Amino acid sequence: MTWLVTGGAGYIGAHVARAFTEQGIDAVVLDDLSSGHAEFVSDKTPLVEGTILDTDLVRRTLRDHDVTGVVHLAGFKYAGVSVERPLHTFDQNVTGTVSLLRAMQDEGVDKMVFSSSASVYGTPDVDTVTEATALGPESPYGQSKLIGEWLLADQEAAAALHHTSLRYFNVVGSVDDSIYDTSPHNLFPLVFEALVNGRTPRINGDDYPTPDGTCVRDYIHVADLAHSHVVAAQKLATGERLEPAYNLGSGAGSSVREIMQAMAKVTGVDFEPEIAPRRPGDPARIVAEGELAARDLDWKMRFSLEEMVSSAWSARKNAG
Repeated sequence: MTWLVTGGAGYIGAHVARAFTEQGIDAVVLDDLSSGHAEFVSDKTPLVEGTILDTDLVRRTLRDHDVTGVVHLAGFKYAGVSVERPLHTFDQNVTGTVSLLRAMQDEGVDKMVFSSSASVYGTPDVDTVTEATALGPESPYGQSKLIGEWLLADQEAAAALHHTSLRYFNVVGSVDDSIYDTSPHNLFPLVFEALVNGRTPRINGDDYPTPDGTCVRDYIHVADLAHSHVVAAQKLATGERLEPAYNLGSGAGSSVREIMQAMAKVTGVDFEPEIAPRRPGDPARIVAEGELAARDLDWKMRFSLEEMVSSAWSARKNAG
């Protein structure tokens, strides 16, 4: 049994691919390295360099490696930038998913774990989302993820695809110092870069109706996320029917100020963040419940906030 991990040279994808290997399950990575890094891929895992838009390449990869299922993480993931580049976003995330599903159907591969996003909820009218919360994506990125979920449902009806989608917010931490978050848009790497370069990190707004006045968000450890991807794949492989979508959430969240305090403690850099004006559209609190995933996918928060920060900082320091 071999699982294809698309986008498996990225920060999250590399952790997922390694989690398969650690469970004794063969994996193969397909990545165009536009934002991934070949060195993130374990020597134990074959790396096929290319794009999921190349349907023939996907077919060959599925065939050559005797793939039985796919974990689909490849895509353009920057929500803010997607507003400026909607056509690129839909090309990568929607057309790419169509190409992947077509290749899977042609090669008789009928199992997929789809890396979706909590951005499918947009700005909900509740502060803790469940899988029943109304969907209302507000960016081309969020829309593309929701369309991906629709495509899977349609393929289930048309071609008996066995699938589930995993929705989550902010993924942090590391289980291997050789793999770290290189996104230019995520909070952890932004703060680390500021500290490394002698700049003071910034909080956008401290007058929200939260305990300390700063926004509260979900932060989950990448190891927990990767584990539940593998559990989902294992259950699909045994024929177990899963829910169409699961939230991987903390149910509680952490405030931006709590993040900053943990970073000051872990890094040893004593700083007081600058307070900037609120950003338009930032809700005070958005976190996700993970009860369904806890029931079906062995989902749990196994790391404290400080442990998340510490592992992420260790990997960032190793990067130089």
